[in-house]
Amino acid sequence: MPAAKLNPAAELVVKLVDDHYNSLKSLQTQYTEHYTGMGMDKTETGTLLLKKPGKMRWNYDQPAGKVFILDGKFGWFYTPGDAQAQKISAKQLDDLRSPLRLLLGHTKLKSELDGLDVSEDLGVFRITGVPKGMGQRVKLLTLDTTATGAITKMRLEEVDGSATEFTFSGMKENAPVSEGEFNFTPPAGVSIVEGQPPI
Repeated sequence: MPAAKLNPAAELVVKLVDDHYNSLKSLQTQYTEHYTGMGMDKTETGTLLLKKPGKMRWNYDQPAGKVFILDGKFGWFYTPGDAQAQKISAKQLDDLRSPLRLLLGHTKLKSELDGLDVSEDLGVFRITGVPKGMGQRVKLLTLDTTATGAITKMRLEEVDGSATEFTFSGMKENAPVSEGEFNFTPPAGVSIVEGQPPI
Protein backbone atom coordinates (compact mmCIF):
# COMPACT_ATOMS: atom_id res chain seq x y z
CA MET A 1 0.00 0.00 0.00
CA PRO A 2 1.49 3.38 -0.96
CA ALA A 3 2.25 5.96 1.71
CA ALA A 4 -0.70 8.14 2.64
CA LYS A 5 -1.05 11.49 0.91
CA LEU A 6 -1.36 14.16 3.57
CA ASN A 7 -1.92 17.89 3.39
CA PRO A 8 1.05 20.11 4.32
CA ALA A 9 -0.19 20.74 7.87
CA ALA A 10 -0.61 17.02 8.51
CA GLU A 11 2.80 16.31 6.99
CA LEU A 12 4.31 18.78 9.45
CA VAL A 13 2.66 17.08 12.44
CA VAL A 14 3.93 13.65 11.34
CA LYS A 15 7.44 15.02 10.80
CA LEU A 16 7.42 16.67 14.24
CA VAL A 17 6.60 13.33 15.92
CA ASP A 18 9.24 11.48 13.88
CA ASP A 19 11.92 14.07 14.63
CA HIS A 20 10.98 14.34 18.30
CA TYR A 21 11.43 10.66 19.09
CA ASN A 22 14.30 10.01 16.72
CA SER A 23 16.30 12.72 18.51
CA LEU A 24 15.79 11.27 22.01
CA LYS A 25 18.40 9.12 23.73
CA SER A 26 16.28 8.34 26.79
CA LEU A 27 12.86 9.05 28.24
CA GLN A 28 11.25 8.66 31.65
CA THR A 29 7.50 9.08 32.01
CA GLN A 30 4.60 8.16 34.26
CA TYR A 31 1.95 6.06 32.57
CA THR A 32 -1.61 4.88 33.08
CA GLU A 33 -2.57 1.72 31.20
CA HIS A 34 -6.29 1.05 30.76
CA TYR A 35 -7.48 -2.23 29.22
CA THR A 36 -11.03 -3.18 28.33
CA GLY A 37 -12.12 -6.42 26.69
CA MET A 38 -12.55 -10.15 27.29
CA GLY A 39 -14.90 -9.31 30.16
CA MET A 40 -12.25 -7.21 31.90
CA ASP A 41 -11.84 -3.53 32.68
CA LYS A 42 -8.57 -2.79 34.47
CA THR A 43 -6.29 0.17 35.03
CA GLU A 44 -2.63 -0.01 36.03
CA THR A 45 -0.09 2.75 36.60
CA GLY A 46 3.66 3.05 36.89
CA THR A 47 6.87 4.48 35.49
CA LEU A 48 8.27 3.81 32.03
CA LEU A 49 11.99 4.11 31.26
CA LEU A 50 13.25 4.08 27.67
CA LYS A 51 16.80 4.09 26.41
CA LYS A 52 18.26 3.65 22.97
CA PRO A 53 18.91 1.30 21.40
CA GLY A 54 15.72 -0.64 21.97
CA LYS A 55 15.51 -0.82 25.77
CA MET A 56 12.53 -0.21 27.98
CA ARG A 57 11.35 -0.96 31.52
CA TRP A 58 7.78 -0.73 32.78
CA ASN A 59 7.69 -0.54 36.60
CA TYR A 60 4.12 -1.03 37.82
CA ASP A 61 2.87 0.67 40.99
CA GLN A 62 0.19 -1.97 41.53
CA PRO A 63 1.04 -4.69 42.06
CA ALA A 64 4.35 -3.30 43.29
CA GLY A 65 7.22 -5.26 41.80
CA LYS A 66 5.44 -6.18 38.55
CA VAL A 67 7.80 -5.44 35.67
CA PHE A 68 8.12 -5.71 31.94
CA ILE A 69 11.67 -5.24 30.67
CA LEU A 70 12.99 -5.17 27.12
CA ASP A 71 16.79 -5.43 27.21
CA GLY A 72 17.30 -5.14 23.45
CA LYS A 73 17.38 -8.90 22.85
CA PHE A 74 14.63 -10.29 25.08
CA GLY A 75 11.47 -9.17 26.80
CA TRP A 76 10.92 -10.22 30.43
CA PHE A 77 7.58 -10.30 32.26
CA TYR A 78 7.23 -10.87 35.99
CA THR A 79 4.40 -10.41 38.50
CA PRO A 80 5.14 -10.76 42.23
CA GLY A 81 3.83 -14.02 43.64
CA ASP A 82 4.21 -15.89 40.34
CA ALA A 83 6.42 -18.96 40.38
CA GLN A 84 7.69 -18.16 36.89
CA ALA A 85 8.97 -15.21 34.89
CA GLN A 86 8.39 -15.16 31.14
CA LYS A 87 11.08 -14.54 28.57
CA ILE A 88 10.32 -13.81 24.91
CA SER A 89 12.58 -12.82 22.04
CA ALA A 90 12.54 -9.14 21.14
CA LYS A 91 11.73 -10.02 17.53
CA GLN A 92 8.51 -11.73 18.56
CA LEU A 93 7.73 -8.91 20.96
CA ASP A 94 8.39 -6.34 18.28
CA ASP A 95 5.51 -7.78 16.28
CA LEU A 96 3.34 -8.07 19.36
CA ARG A 97 3.73 -4.55 20.66
CA SER A 98 5.19 -2.75 17.68
CA PRO A 99 3.37 0.55 18.34
CA LEU A 100 5.54 0.94 21.43
CA ARG A 101 8.56 1.15 19.13
CA LEU A 102 7.38 4.67 18.41
CA LEU A 103 8.64 5.64 21.85
CA LEU A 104 12.04 4.06 21.19
CA GLY A 105 12.92 6.35 18.32
CA HIS A 106 12.52 4.02 15.36
CA THR A 107 9.89 6.40 14.13
CA LYS A 108 8.81 6.91 10.54
CA LEU A 109 5.06 7.06 10.81
CA LYS A 110 4.32 7.27 7.09
CA SER A 111 5.98 3.92 6.46
CA GLU A 112 4.79 2.25 9.67
CA LEU A 113 1.06 3.02 9.54
CA ASP A 114 -1.43 2.09 6.82
CA GLY A 115 -4.33 4.47 6.30
CA LEU A 116 -2.47 7.25 8.09
CA ASP A 117 -4.63 10.25 8.94
CA VAL A 118 -4.16 13.40 11.04
CA SER A 119 -6.76 15.57 12.73
CA GLU A 120 -6.79 18.30 15.37
CA ASP A 121 -9.08 18.84 18.34
CA LEU A 122 -8.55 21.78 20.69
CA GLY A 123 -4.80 21.87 20.14
CA VAL A 124 -4.35 18.11 20.38
CA PHE A 125 -3.10 16.47 17.19
CA ARG A 126 -4.51 13.00 16.60
CA ILE A 127 -2.69 10.55 14.33
CA THR A 128 -4.51 7.35 13.35
CA GLY A 129 -3.64 4.30 11.28
CA VAL A 130 -3.08 0.55 11.35
CA PRO A 131 0.46 -0.70 12.11
CA LYS A 132 1.89 -2.55 9.11
CA GLY A 133 1.58 -6.31 9.38
CA MET A 134 -0.94 -6.12 12.22
CA GLY A 135 -4.16 -5.64 10.25
CA GLN A 136 -5.53 -9.04 11.26
CA ARG A 137 -5.20 -8.15 14.95
CA VAL A 138 -5.34 -4.36 15.18
CA LYS A 139 -8.32 -2.31 14.07
CA LEU A 140 -6.85 1.12 14.80
CA LEU A 141 -3.92 2.82 16.50
CA THR A 142 -4.51 6.37 17.73
CA LEU A 143 -1.73 8.70 18.91
CA ASP A 144 -2.48 12.01 20.64
CA THR A 145 0.44 14.42 20.35
CA THR A 146 1.33 17.93 21.41
CA ALA A 147 2.34 20.72 19.04
CA THR A 148 5.98 19.80 19.72
CA GLY A 149 5.48 16.17 18.63
CA ALA A 150 5.38 14.51 22.07
CA ILE A 151 2.98 11.56 22.34
CA THR A 152 0.67 11.98 25.34
CA LYS A 153 -1.71 9.11 24.65
CA MET A 154 -1.60 5.87 22.64
CA ARG A 155 -4.75 3.79 22.07
CA LEU A 156 -4.74 0.36 20.43
CA GLU A 157 -8.12 -1.01 19.34
CA GLU A 158 -8.12 -4.69 18.41
CA VAL A 159 -10.41 -6.45 15.96
CA ASP A 160 -11.89 -8.55 18.78
CA GLY A 161 -13.27 -5.39 20.39
CA SER A 162 -10.69 -5.05 23.16
CA ALA A 163 -8.71 -1.85 23.61
CA THR A 164 -5.58 -0.78 25.46
CA GLU A 165 -4.88 2.87 26.15
CA PHE A 166 -1.64 4.33 27.52
CA THR A 167 -1.61 7.88 28.86
CA PHE A 168 1.79 9.49 29.51
CA SER A 169 2.60 12.38 31.86
CA GLY A 170 5.55 14.00 33.63
CA MET A 171 7.93 13.21 30.77
CA LYS A 172 11.65 13.71 31.40
CA GLU A 173 13.57 13.61 28.14
CA ASN A 174 17.24 12.57 27.92
CA ALA A 175 17.41 12.06 31.69
CA PRO A 176 20.28 9.81 32.84
CA VAL A 177 19.18 6.16 32.82
CA SER A 178 21.59 3.42 33.91
CA GLU A 179 22.07 0.22 31.92
CA GLY A 180 21.35 -1.77 35.06
CA GLU A 181 17.69 -0.75 34.88
CA PHE A 182 17.28 -3.10 31.92
CA ASN A 183 18.78 -6.21 33.53
CA PHE A 184 16.30 -8.75 34.85
CA THR A 185 17.28 -11.02 37.72
CA PRO A 186 14.49 -13.35 38.89
CA PRO A 187 13.76 -13.45 42.62
CA ALA A 188 14.93 -16.51 44.55
CA GLY A 189 12.90 -19.59 43.64
CA VAL A 190 11.42 -18.07 40.48
CA SER A 191 12.09 -20.01 37.27
CA ILE A 192 12.21 -18.57 33.77
CA VAL A 193 10.03 -19.98 31.00
CA GLU A 194 10.03 -19.20 27.30
CA GLY A 195 6.92 -17.08 26.78
CA GLN A 196 4.61 -17.14 23.81
CA PRO A 197 3.09 -14.02 22.27
CA PRO A 198 -0.71 -13.91 22.46
CA ILE A 199 -2.51 -15.10 19.35
